[in-house]
Amino acid sequence: MGANGNQNSKLTEPNLIKPCPVNLWHWPRGSISTSKNSSIFEFPKWHKWCLLPVYQDWQYMQSKGCFFLEEDGEIISHQYRMQITQRSMVYLTIKPLNLSQVEGKPSPWLSVDTALYILKENESQANLQLVCFTELRNREVFGWTGELGPGIYWLIPSTTGCRLRKKIKPVTDEAQLVYRDETGKLFLTKEFKSTLSDIFEVIDLDGNGLLSLEEYNFFELRTSGEKCDEDAWAVCRENFDTKRNELTRQGFMDLNLMEANDREGDPCDLWVTLHSMGYNKALELTEACPFVIDIYAEKCKPKIKAVHMEACSGQLEKAICKSVLSNGDAKVMDGYENIIVHTYSCDTWITSVIENKSDEKVIIHINNELSKNCVNNRGLNIFAVEVGPKSTMVCQHVMPLNERQEWIYYCIYSLIS
Repeated sequence: MGANGNQNSKLTEPNLIKPCPVNLWHWPRGSISTSKNSSIFEFPKWHKWCLLPVYQDWQYMQSKGCFFLEEDGEIISHQYRMQITQRSMVYLTIKPLNLSQVEGKPSPWLSVDTALYILKENESQANLQLVCFTELRNREVFGWTGELGPGIYWLIPSTTGCRLRKKIKPVTDEAQLVYRDETGKLFLTKEFKSTLSDIFEVIDLDGNGLLSLEEYNFFELRTSGEKCDEDAWAVCRENFDTKRNELTRQGFMDLNLMEANDREGDPCDLWVTLHSMGYNKALELTEACPFVIDIYAEKCKPKIKAVHMEACSGQLEKAICKSVLSNGDAKVMDGYENIIVHTYSCDTWITSVIENKSDEKVIIHINNELSKNCVNNRGLNIFAVEVGPKSTMVCQHVMPLNERQEWIYYCIYSLIS
């Protein structure tokens, strides 16, 4: 969809999607102008969108998940399978999960952009067809609504990386995780217990207040790289508080206390766990963004299950490229008819994809220096990308640095080789 806005979402699979007949979202209007080898996108200031409460009688499912920022800047997240048993109008949303208990002081990661790409499974997991993505927005909520046919769908969360990125600011004070009383008994500090409670909230994917073996294993894989098998889980259930064979919040706290006792109070392993979950030495969540997915279906009960925790690449990269090629504006580079820059723009972000139709790889130089109030996922105003022969790749994602002010995207592409 272009910056001028379009109130109905349209992709290229009409047999799977039909635009929603009700105008649920309002898009602002912006303007586009172009110049040689460059595109300028300018949008108005902050807008509010209104969502009509038409889904309260629809059947509902929810799942949580998290984006994690790796050392090399790569982002990984949970990925999901969704089952729709009969053709139905469906409404899907994704938004950052607010863990703050203080009224009027939301979690700082609520400004992180989120999106869901929905792909239909055709015969096998290897054959996935892009259906749609959540291009509508209401504050921090990104959504899509339309009709889906029966079948298995993959939900792949995405964030551009413009706002979830490595923090340069160093942390000087290290939080205390454990302490001993006058008898020498080891305890978790109040601050660490609060952090563990937040972690429990994030890894409790179905939100039932308990951790199943599957949910706990996502945590184990993230923090240790290993899974907990059935025998080890049975031992865990015998030694820690459980309910319906699932670990309670208190049981999760006691499990971490046991690990501290096993190390005689040395918090090193606990810090490894915390860093893996995105926390810094001050117990601030700076390199992760928990999110929640809500699914409403009019005619059937949707089912959703987290099945992987993988890098936001591969299938996601293909899905983004396909959506931009289908919905963006194409511009052939002057003098190079086999190199096409596709640009998708909405009120929230801009994504550019470079398509190389030639039989040789090309290196493209990108210059964003004339952009104003913009931040991109690469963290550089000037950079180069290599595009293989007969291939497409995501060049960059761009967002406003300050959403309450006008932002101008001005990018110049030039061929190096």
